[in-house]
Amino acid sequence: MTFISKKEYTSYKRYCKTLALEDDPQLIEEYRKVHEPGNTWPEITQGMIDVGILDMEIYLLGNRLFMIMDTIAEFDHDRDMAELATKPRQSEWEAFVSRFQKTSSEATADEKWQVMERIYKLER
Repeated sequence: MTFISKKEYTSYKRYCKTLALEDDPQLIEEYRKVHEPGNTWPEITQGMIDVGILDMEIYLLGNRLFMIMDTIAEFDHDRDMAELATKPRQSEWEAFVSRFQKTSSEATADEKWQVMERIYKLER
């Protein structure tokens, strides 16, 4: 799949996920640096694009991460996250970032990041 901007889509799916980091200020700062522009491995970004992830943002509060992931409308979370796990360097990346996370080094991204349930949406 080639890069397509989210702006080109009239409909898409949004997933919000959460994950806990180790409660260690030094590790949290290192995790921030790993995610600064230009520091994530290009294979990881390409794998996300290939499976239909249009946009992703990660926010931090204390040691709690919150991810917003927008995908193509046809995205099937279980199927496409399983496919992402097979992409080049993905398992290596998950093992690398696991040292910052309250998780095991063998866990896939889908096992680490818990999908949150939306309980409110502003209606107009």
